[in-house]
Amino acid sequence: MKRSHPSNDQVDVISSDDSSSSDAEMEVTTEYDSKQLTSEGALMRRAEMYQEYMKHIPIPTHRGSVIPFTSWMGLGKSIKQLYGQPLHYLTNIQLKQWDQLRIGSEDEYRPLDAIIHPCKAEATIWLIEEVHRNTSSHYHLANLWLSDPMHHAFVDSIFPQLDSSS
Repeated sequence: MKRSHPSNDQVDVISSDDSSSSDAEMEVTTEYDSKQLTSEGALMRRAEMYQEYMKHIPIPTHRGSVIPFTSWMGLGKSIKQLYGQPLHYLTNIQLKQWDQLRIGSEDEYRPLDAIIHPCKAEATIWLIEEVHRNTSSHYHLANLWLSDPMHHAFVDSIFPQLDSSS
């Protein structure tokens, strides 16, 4: 699939041979567009596969541990270890943002489990995880990933064994 190059965007090409500048411009434009389409298309496909995979991971229903924690990201890390499951990219970003919200507050250095009961905090994470796994658009994910070259740092590399009957 080729995308036409907008006529108001110009590409300056210096050519040493006798080909017309419009031929050289078209060649450069086509090469750039095909590379961009390929990388965006690949990222879109990865986001779609990621979202589909995350939908199939069941949210744990039996939670018997009280997990001590000092930060939201710390609780997320403990949850991943305890349950052997990844958290959704959007959940990881949310936990990071919640930790950043504490900067400068009067309770910034107070452990979170002294402010929010650990069971409520864990239930909150699983609730937003369920929302992210079941309702997020892969288009939205791909657009976020396009704007964040470090997005892979928030995509967990934990791969639980999925039930084949799902």
